Amino acid sequence: MTTALLVIDMQMEMAFRTAAGRERANPAAEDSVAGLLSAFRSRGLPVIHVHHDEPGSPVALGQPGGAVMPCAAPEAGEAVLVKSRSSAFAGTGLDAHLRNRGIDRIVLVGAVAAFCVTSTCRAASDLGYQVILPGDALIGFDIAAHDGGRIDAGMVLRVTLSLLGADFARLVTAEEVPELI
Repeated sequence: MTTALLVIDMQMEMAFRTAAGRERANPAAEDSVAGLLSAFRSRGLPVIHVHHDEPGSPVALGQPGGAVMPCAAPEAGEAVLVKSRSSAFAGTGLDAHLRNRGIDRIVLVGAVAAFCVTSTCRAASDLGYQVILPGDALIGFDIAAHDGGRIDAGMVLRVTLSLLGADFARLVTAEEVPELI
């Protein structure tokens, strides 16, 4: 089994939201992502970065929020794919990239847990990949509730992980990942 680390949307907009006071789960997610990058790189395992680029949005490449967070900067030889939709599989060639390299299991980290990470996790599972999801290496924010008010970041992450862990991914901590790869 060949495993790759898939780093989703670790872009400065996440740090800007946090600095502006947006409620966030996993304040140490950047450290967890950096640790997993180090573990994969030291073992010579594949690392794939996916960046969101949506013109006119805060995460558009070329805008301050679209810049890559220093903790997740790609190194030479690492694949970098660009998406404009929620799932990293939508229009990026990610599925072909993984299959051409014999990758059948992914460790999925990044932002935002309830959005792009969720879409990518479900798509990966539907395509037959085994997904390992270290919950402490995900950035999550609070969201507006459909019936008014807000749902706190911790609850959003808890529900997100519960849904994904029920059928789409194996839930672990970042510390457990090196034992699994």
